[in-house]
Amino acid sequence: MRSNRFEVASMFRARKPRFVSAIYGRLLVFGSLIGSGFVLGEPAQEAENVATALPGTAPLTIEGDLASQMIDAIDGFLDRETARTVARRDRVWREHVTSGQWPEEWITSRKARLAKILGVTDPRVPSPRLSILAPAGQDPVLASGPTYDIYAVRWDVFSDVTGEGLLVVPRTNRSPAAVIAVPDADVSPETLVGLTPGVASESQFARRLAESGCTVLIPQLIPREITKRRNVSLTHREYLYRPAYELGRHIIGYEVQKILAAVDYFAAQVDPGAKPTIAVMGWGEGGMLALYAAALDDRIATVAVSGFFGPREATWSEPVDRNVFSLLKDFGCAEISLLIHPRPVIVEAARGPEVTVPKGLGGAPGSLSTPKLEEVQSEVARANDLLKLAHLPSHLTLMTSGDGRGPYGSEAFLRTFLHTLNPNSNLSALAQGPQWRRENPWQSDRVQRQIDELDRHIQTFLEQSSDVRRQFWSRLDTSSLAKFTETVEWYRRYFYDEIIGRIDLALSAPNPRSRRVYEQPKWTGYEVVLDVFDGVFAYGILLVPKDIRPGERRPVVVCQHGLEGRPRDTIEGDHRAYHDFAARLAEQGFVVFAPQNPYIFGDRFRTLQRKANPIGKTLFSVIVPQHQQIVNWLSSLDFVDPTRIAFYGLSYGGKTAMRVPPLVPQYCLSICSADFNDWVWKNASTRSNYSYVFTGEYEIFEFDLGETFNYAEMATLIAPRPFMVERGHFDGVAPDERVAYEYAKVRFLYEALLGLTEKTEIEWFVGPHTIHGVGTFKFLHRHLGF
Repeated sequence: MRSNRFEVASMFRARKPRFVSAIYGRLLVFGSLIGSGFVLGEPAQEAENVATALPGTAPLTIEGDLASQMIDAIDGFLDRETARTVARRDRVWREHVTSGQWPEEWITSRKARLAKILGVTDPRVPSPRLSILAPAGQDPVLASGPTYDIYAVRWDVFSDVTGEGLLVVPRTNRSPAAVIAVPDADVSPETLVGLTPGVASESQFARRLAESGCTVLIPQLIPREITKRRNVSLTHREYLYRPAYELGRHIIGYEVQKILAAVDYFAAQVDPGAKPTIAVMGWGEGGMLALYAAALDDRIATVAVSGFFGPREATWSEPVDRNVFSLLKDFGCAEISLLIHPRPVIVEAARGPEVTVPKGLGGAPGSLSTPKLEEVQSEVARANDLLKLAHLPSHLTLMTSGDGRGPYGSEAFLRTFLHTLNPNSNLSALAQGPQWRRENPWQSDRVQRQIDELDRHIQTFLEQSSDVRRQFWSRLDTSSLAKFTETVEWYRRYFYDEIIGRIDLALSAPNPRSRRVYEQPKWTGYEVVLDVFDGVFAYGILLVPKDIRPGERRPVVVCQHGLEGRPRDTIEGDHRAYHDFAARLAEQGFVVFAPQNPYIFGDRFRTLQRKANPIGKTLFSVIVPQHQQIVNWLSSLDFVDPTRIAFYGLSYGGKTAMRVPPLVPQYCLSICSADFNDWVWKNASTRSNYSYVFTGEYEIFEFDLGETFNYAEMATLIAPRPFMVERGHFDGVAPDERVAYEYAKVRFLYEALLGLTEKTEIEWFVGPHTIHGVGTFKFLHRHLGF
């Protein structure tokens, strides 16, 4: 991982001494092998070494950069896995809606699932107040139109979070409807009602609805404005998305909660006769929020969605604040609309927001464009097909503005929406726009105030998250080692299925291929490629000591590189982060395997995480089976003891040390170097300079980790196997006290609860983000019995 105080990321760039560069120059003469990362011990032996395979394996003849080919293979696999997930989702929904009756229980469970993945989980205030914002002694009316008045308002959401926006109240001929009109994130309430420029009058749907007699509330959303935040430039939405996502919350969920708090207010009017019919309409981001809100709350009588409805398979390419973990496993827009049935859903195919968040700023790149008309039509048709299977009438109405890219908020769209609220209602003719009556001193800092409220709320929950995790782990029984081993399995399954994301495909036959790439006095090195599944492969470099006696089975240490690293970085060149620790272990007699993990090539690998998340997967969904195949193959070698295969990783390799050994039982111990810390705090804190909120690792955030698994809990999944932390005092990953705080919980489990005093330790050394290789080497020798 990249240190925030030290430029540790640069440690992972391959640095080749001059003699290595000379060897590379010779390789170019004989063939383009440099991309594969070979470093041969003797240039004169090149032809022989490339052609020589490890006994029992086929020759490896693939040329080019295998790390790059691995990324491409995983990328293609995730595209196929997305299609497979969507097809499976369709089968599951069809099975439920053709069961002979509308599956009320199933629909209820899907609503709960949607609320969970959107982070709509915190209770709102029970009796929200809506307050008019006006300076003392001044007219409460902010602006007026011919038939309505406009107020600046604030309403309660949580005890420490409010919604803000404008309330438009007709003076006469009032409709019994209250509409929450939700603009796109980059459209202000004032613009949507015509007080400030930016939206054509015919698209000012909030104003048009007020002119037609509806009471209209327009919330302020968090815009996409890009702002410099310490080391990176992030949109406001990504800034809040990052810590919220780590804690099982979401910027989408928070804005849905603000809409639902407004529903709470309108539904709680004292006079039952004055309670309005409540509806929601939105465009762009507002259309998305309107759809989700109506799916979660039956009190919303009608929902209208413009500039959003369509397939969600490309959500990975949109701004990252739209990333909803596992959304596609259960929902497309069609399925979400079914959660609203039989209440009307009106869809407008119209121009959507055109947005680009560029690369290179430190945040996640992404873009939004208008949904294609045929895609909107197809998604509506999918919903209707499911309703036909259930023998139910459609509740969807599709309106088209122009060719599907026309102005949003068309008259036909608004007229249809009003008709669903009251068949006798009419859309009033466009009238003169509203005029200001006074200044609004709350408007200039409204966005920042909303950001600050959510930020404080998220940080408060971060402080409480350890208590939430403690409750989550309450079923673990540590009264005996046997009880611990039995009860920890539920958490292991949960970790794999809900946090990492299990790929339910059988491993392929490994089909090992190899070629010799090192010849050293004490060991020989082979580059090895193994099939994993469906085009995905694993590869790395195997170092075999030369003094293994016939019939002898040696222990193995799997040595894992960090961010942007390669296997060779752990073997040669005395890289300042690795200090050839794989080669040093081989010289001590261990069999060593240095795998290539797929966190390399910047945005290319981060795109893998983006593609994986919507189908309920992560980068480690692929890394875990890669390592499972590696240990399976290592266990088959006649010079390897399959009961003594250890894992030792630095930085992102240390991140791997916390996530892979819990799920690959053949790893008999794990060493986490230069990464172990209070991981949830590091990802969710907006106060600390160590936080990933302010770095370019936008893929690092894992949904709902804060409520379930910090590093101490991940170490619990490793127990009772030996576990060690290697920690340099000047490592910029985290301060010593945070590392000690988290490790103390591990020590308490091993020593105080399970009586495994000798099976865990931490080594502190005076140094930076690097392999120290002193206490850890002793730990390996002791626990591997070698």
